[in-house]
Amino acid sequence: MVSALHADPSNADQAGAWDGQEGAYWAEHADRFDRAVRAYRADFLAAAGVAEADRVLDIGCGTGETTRDLAKRATGGRVLGVDLSAAMLRVARQRAAAEGLHNAEFVQADAQVHPFPASAFDVAVSRSGTMFFADPVAAFRNIGGVLLPGGRLVQLVWQALAGNEWFLSLTGALAVGRPSPTPAAGSPGPFSLADPARVRTVLGAAGFTDIRLDPHGEAMWFGEDAADAERFTLGMLGWMLDGLDERDRRRAVDDLRATLAAHESDSGVLYASEVWIIRATRP
Repeated sequence: MVSALHADPSNADQAGAWDGQEGAYWAEHADRFDRAVRAYRADFLAAAGVAEADRVLDIGCGTGETTRDLAKRATGGRVLGVDLSAAMLRVARQRAAAEGLHNAEFVQADAQVHPFPASAFDVAVSRSGTMFFADPVAAFRNIGGVLLPGGRLVQLVWQALAGNEWFLSLTGALAVGRPSPTPAAGSPGPFSLADPARVRTVLGAAGFTDIRLDPHGEAMWFGEDAADAERFTLGMLGWMLDGLDERDRRRAVDDLRATLAAHESDSGVLYASEVWIIRATRP
């Protein structure tokens, strides 16, 4: 099942990025992005607590690793993955089909405004896909409407910058003395749900109760070695070199190489990270 993307106008920039070059890069490197956060996989799936007959909505499903994991648990139910990126959804469909997961379905949609059927799901989940809504209260209210009374929302989001060495180190190296590209507090971006007080305010205004944030910290993987991680990182963050002269470009890449080399280990290039696993209930 494929739907034409109808994004809220306030999410136009995010739709343009995820349904454009950014999403295409993630689709091309799906295994690497999944491996980067794999240390959180077991805890997140345990928090989701999906049962055999559950109907599950996966928000910002990307290339579908979480969708597939949950479809293997909800063998008597179904899992719907939604994302802004057509490229990532193509990968998600291919991989679900290859694994014979007929209870996994994918739709290109903006979860902030998509007309989901009311009370159609037992659980809604998102592995790092809910931090990009322009109007998070409206988005979570829309998501809450798809849940049955007593239905659960489970999200994995980044904690504050201070605990996420990967972001500080990689963007700091490429910034070359300029401010790192950190969105303003409360604006769409990877750290928009880092503040527990804001999370409780947003989810409470959207109608959720029993809001709980559990902290988790793990090492993130960026490559087999520094050279491998450099190629991956520049593919993801190379836009930060735009506008630099040749001297500053060399300095930025040298700084990136230095931090990647400093984080090499027997398990690859690893950086510290911290997330919240957030649980909430629709009354």
